[in-house]
Amino acid sequence: MIKNLFKRIKSQKGMSGVLVALLLVIVGVGLVAGVSTFLNNQVNTIQTSANTAINNAVTNASATN
Repeated sequence: MIKNLFKRIKSQKGMSGVLVALLLVIVGVGLVAGVSTFLNNQVNTIQTSANTAINNAVTNASATN
């Protein structure tokens, strides 16, 4: 699929092929940056939830002793 896309871009004459290629690069970089930011936020959320759960478990365990 990607090979066909690059063949189509290369076969176009003039600046439109270059503009399409640049647009695809910009969209690709934006997607990678967005996914990276989303995953980093999810990691932070999971770590916060895990720390809260661990602290609650330790507090409950020490309260029963």
